[in-house]
Amino acid sequence: MSELSKKYDHHLVENPETYQNWIEKGYFTAGDQSKIPYSIVIPPPNVTGKLHLGHALDTAMQDILSRYKRAQGFDVLWLSGMDHAGIATQAKVDARLQSEGISRYDIGREKFLERAWEWKEEYASHIREQWAKLGLSLDYSRERFTLDDGLNDAVLTTFVNLYNEGLIYQGERIINWDPQARTALSNIEVIHEETPGKMYYFKYPVQETGDELIIATTRPETMFADQAVFVHPDDERYKKYVGLHVLNPVNNEALPIMADDYIDLDFGTAVMKCTPAHDPNDFNLAKKYNLKMPVCMNPDGTMNELAGKYKDMDRFECRKAVVADLDANGMVDHIEDHPHMVGHSERTGVIVEPYLSKQWFVRMKPLADAVLEAQKGDQKIDFIPPRFSRTFEQWLENIEDWCISRQLWWGHRIPAWFHKETGEIYVGKLAPEDIENWKQDEDVLDTWFSSGLWPFATMGWPEETDDYQRYYPTDVLVTGYDIIFFWVARMAFQARFDTNNRPFKEVLIHGLIRDPQGRKMSKSLGNGIDPMDVIEEKGADALRFFLTTNSTPGQDFRYDPSKVDAAWNFINKIWNASRYVQMQIGEELPQLDLDALQDADLWILSRLNETIESATQNLDRYELAIAANEVLHFAWDDFCSWYIELSKAALNSKDEKTAENTKAVLAYVLKQILILLSPYMPFVTEHIYQNLPYEKESIQLESWPAVMELPSSETTVENMTILISAIEAIREIKRQYNLKPKEIIEVRIEDENGSPRIFPKTIADLLEGMAKVHLNEELSGDLLSRNIHKGLIRTEMSSLINLDEEKAKLEKLIEKLEKEVARSEKMLSNPGFTSKAPAAKIEAEETKLKNNQEQLALSVKQLEELIAKMQG
Repeated sequence: MSELSKKYDHHLVENPETYQNWIEKGYFTAGDQSKIPYSIVIPPPNVTGKLHLGHALDTAMQDILSRYKRAQGFDVLWLSGMDHAGIATQAKVDARLQSEGISRYDIGREKFLERAWEWKEEYASHIREQWAKLGLSLDYSRERFTLDDGLNDAVLTTFVNLYNEGLIYQGERIINWDPQARTALSNIEVIHEETPGKMYYFKYPVQETGDELIIATTRPETMFADQAVFVHPDDERYKKYVGLHVLNPVNNEALPIMADDYIDLDFGTAVMKCTPAHDPNDFNLAKKYNLKMPVCMNPDGTMNELAGKYKDMDRFECRKAVVADLDANGMVDHIEDHPHMVGHSERTGVIVEPYLSKQWFVRMKPLADAVLEAQKGDQKIDFIPPRFSRTFEQWLENIEDWCISRQLWWGHRIPAWFHKETGEIYVGKLAPEDIENWKQDEDVLDTWFSSGLWPFATMGWPEETDDYQRYYPTDVLVTGYDIIFFWVARMAFQARFDTNNRPFKEVLIHGLIRDPQGRKMSKSLGNGIDPMDVIEEKGADALRFFLTTNSTPGQDFRYDPSKVDAAWNFINKIWNASRYVQMQIGEELPQLDLDALQDADLWILSRLNETIESATQNLDRYELAIAANEVLHFAWDDFCSWYIELSKAALNSKDEKTAENTKAVLAYVLKQILILLSPYMPFVTEHIYQNLPYEKESIQLESWPAVMELPSSETTVENMTILISAIEAIREIKRQYNLKPKEIIEVRIEDENGSPRIFPKTIADLLEGMAKVHLNEELSGDLLSRNIHKGLIRTEMSSLINLDEEKAKLEKLIEKLEKEVARSEKMLSNPGFTSKAPAAKIEAEETKLKNNQEQLALSVKQLEELIAKMQG
């Protein structure tokens, strides 16, 4: 224990030794069998680089819940881990190799995987350093990785079981192809962006008649793979051509003219070329009419031999060359500007190519239906806010089969082997015994396949481990709304299939952090904020407090440096208050005597009870911001601004018992504030706690505050609330009329009915001493009035008052109060608000309305009296 420094310095407080001590002491290691289990699994960050501000928000929220539950006496498992991030990590390792002048093909698969594991170890250590900087109370003893042996066993088990159930199949279909990464993508890994483009109208001569059909396309480079031309059977313009042929202008091949009612009569010229291997709709037509499906591109986005003289050209260079050549040959009818939605790879950013490829798929409908059925029963996954449950269910209702194979080297290798002679497929966790006759599939599984098993595979599944039986299903998942489809849904259907259970009981959805202009943070805009930079400047506690007190479940919010400053200022306020308490109590903790409490003591302890009750209720509702702001208001206003000032008279009392008990109240209330704030700002609360003479070695071992049973205090608390309101009003009057703070003025305090309010002597003495006034129940004449809590304060200051100015002030105040009352009434009469808003928010709005209505009535009364005085 040492004296707190005069100035709060987050660099001193947030030192690595503090965090390391927590880990070494095992404060965050789960396993106390005497307690009720509570579990959260961290959404595993990708081992591709730095954590961003969204990670800081997400993990801070999980940390608050974990620390809160530990303090409540739960056996908390907050399981740490990371994701191998197939495409993203492979791209990073490829780039590193390229900087060395080599490629993965130069060194081969095994050597490449060695380099990828080296990358993983390097960046995993960076991530752990950032977790430590953030102060996250993770259980590192159970840390997992999506490519570790246990996860691999879970992945193989799931794949084999799905395959044996007929839910995994291999087939040729149009998939999303990333030519840079040279791999398939699932639909949700494709970002559709409006992109400038052209619609090209080409002339296709009819072979038998010499007529020309005009056909439009946005992708001329795919024309080499055209297999037919389609018209609508009811289109009178083209009926005569059905059964004839057109000549493909890029290679002079004859294409049959066919009819199908799929053709849109109102789109373009209503004549459509069919390129089965490069368009999903054309693929379906080709299957219907048994057309061939040749591919005219290589996996790297260059043209293949079908393209003739354009072979080996990049697809977009080929497009330009084809259009130029056809234009020179008179085969271009016209070209239009045509902005349209184009798919881009989420990982590499390149334009995705619809591409016919043989891939592995999961048959999704049975899996999705099982989750939707469970959502109707007692194993439902509850979403906070509830509206995201519909988002989740709608996606499952409209789900498509999932392409799970990826043409990568970094990932879980697909456990399928092909017989070298017969072509027979063998799927199993172990390789065939006569392995020399088999060749394993080269592909790996989509990253989301393994991360979809995260909540239960990390607990030891498919083994019935102690952790799996104790901590699964997990209690809550904290995540952003942007990965409900990517991850939340996958965990739901994979958990239902593998464990016949839900992966988590609740999902707490948070929004995205936008930049100060409200834009999404992105690399392209260069507007991202590195949380480590903010921690260096303002500290992790300030960053955490800002992030978690400015976010509402499910809602986006803006990064605001001034609010980070405000969080730092609040911490500094707590620091200074703690220094005051430390100076008062010394090195021994004074004992609290509930029978010797003064009025101010009863008031602050009652307000503490209210704050504990409110904070607990709101944390249980996942209203982290409301809970913290309740504590902030209590700590800053009630404790720092008022009780510390009120305590000075008692501390200077000649009665030693009074002085000693005031010290005990100061120490007790500060301790409860520290515990209430410790989930949000763990470093500074630990530092202050350890430098005051509290009982335990760490605040991590303290229990969550409980409401204290107090002597009857309702009247005392009410009187103290009025006292504080009156002091504030008196001080404002003195500032407004340039009176010295110590100048004594006479005042009369009235209740809501205009009768003098009579205080007990202890309250009256406090009021007169702190506000420098003299209470006079008989005060009359020209009186200045101000609203206070449940009444008015009046003082004789007619010589200082400009009645016209006072009238204008009251009219302005009444106008403001009327607007506030109308706003609250409108909000509380809106079913959209009362049915969806948290109970705490509705209750707060009702209290605000009641207070404003009371203030409005008093202000109207004051104005009426003032007008009468001016007229009299």
